[in-house]
Amino acid sequence: MSSAAGTSGARAGEEVRSVRDQRAEQPLYANRIKVYPRRVSGTYRRLKWAVLSLCLAVYYVVPWLRWDRGPGAPSQAVLLDLPGRRGYFLWIEIWPQEVYFITGFLILGAIGLFLVTSYFGRLWCGHACPQTVWTDLFMLVERWIEGDRNARMRLDKAAWSAGKAVRKVAKHAAWLAIAAATGGAWVFYFADAPTTFVEIFSGEASASVYVFVGLFTAATYTFAGWAREQVCTYMCPWPRFQAAMFDEHSFIVTYRRWRGEPRGKHKAGTGWEGRGGCVDCGGCVAACPTGIDIRDGQQLECIGCGLCIDACNEVMDKVGRPRGLVAFDTLAAQDARAAGRPHVHPWLRLRPMVYAGLLAVVAGAMVAALALRSDTELHVLRDRAPLYVLLSDGSVRNGYTVKILNKAREQRSYVLRVDGLPGARLAVVGEDARPGEGQAVLVARPDSVATFRVHVAAPRGRGDSVPVTFRVDGRARGASASQVTSFVSPRG
Repeated sequence: MSSAAGTSGARAGEEVRSVRDQRAEQPLYANRIKVYPRRVSGTYRRLKWAVLSLCLAVYYVVPWLRWDRGPGAPSQAVLLDLPGRRGYFLWIEIWPQEVYFITGFLILGAIGLFLVTSYFGRLWCGHACPQTVWTDLFMLVERWIEGDRNARMRLDKAAWSAGKAVRKVAKHAAWLAIAAATGGAWVFYFADAPTTFVEIFSGEASASVYVFVGLFTAATYTFAGWAREQVCTYMCPWPRFQAAMFDEHSFIVTYRRWRGEPRGKHKAGTGWEGRGGCVDCGGCVAACPTGIDIRDGQQLECIGCGLCIDACNEVMDKVGRPRGLVAFDTLAAQDARAAGRPHVHPWLRLRPMVYAGLLAVVAGAMVAALALRSDTELHVLRDRAPLYVLLSDGSVRNGYTVKILNKAREQRSYVLRVDGLPGARLAVVGEDARPGEGQAVLVARPDSVATFRVHVAAPRGRGDSVPVTFRVDGRARGASASQVTSFVSPRG
């Protein structure tokens, strides 16, 4: 009994040591298996080319569009002017204190992405994401220079030669040219495009311009040329939580298992009885830009581009079977068809309706805020030291810093008044004041902040702090603003 137990214990110890040795031999990180996507043609490939062309055209062309804002104003239609602390988008001008508009635009984009994802899965990832767009462009150049999938695989396995070196150098030079154009176009969104373009090539641009062009060139070259699917799989957070927005009625790229199984090779002239429509050709895997097998079900790496659908449809046409073995479909529809039940897709569902409602609310708030915003703002800051000054006539004087923000492209005159303080006298330092009156005329230059030092004197009161309202009124519509502050006097 004890001998058997000892033998069993020794055997268990050897198994533990064997497993431990195997684990020690395994690397902590697996090496990347390079993906060689093959060229396909079809509906989704044409759709991706159309979206790619539109996205690239918008990105490269928009900085060159002009918009007349009057004399002294930048004429670039879309410009984020960091030195001037302004953002311009066609007729809209965003000031630093209006950063909430940018926040609103980001919220609109996020909710819109949630809505699209709940209905159509990772449509953004597969068609309009910058990583997808530039990776597609880089792979197109790669195919032009090195050939399609099999040719690229043979070239990488072949020994180095003059022909291989020429192809590799030509490919990377083309990639760097595209990356440099991408980095340059990004800089154009932050400075006048024609001027900056000339300065870059004449060597007159600032060091920061060259640094950022180099930074975005390196990022584009690395992410689209080398990292590719690894950015989507390991770097992007979106795949980690986008599945939470799916349900059984979301359209995703799926393999219709009920049609394809059991899979296997098929010879011409033989029947299809007792087997599925999948001929196990691997075309869907070869076409996938992330190198996955869609027949394994939903996977983190799938970006929903639909290229596997085009690849499978090509094969189905050749073997005389119906298209759509791989298709955009819902899990609920799959289950219904597999069971032979009719299925009607429910477009009105709670989750998308909530997203649509939030999108409408935020969009409405943004439109209302843009339509109702005033082109005049008033900011008043009361002096803290001294809190007040006692004048020889027994009255009390407080000092204020008054800032008038004139967002209009014209010079404006404003009438400054103080309400809520009976007998107040107002004087503006350095300006022509009207003694004994509770108002003054202030002039603000176009599209600027005018700062004034203002003294307000009033008879001594009983309380030590009285709320007062500063108000500015201009002749133009929307040229009025007010702010409540306080007037301090000693007690007694």
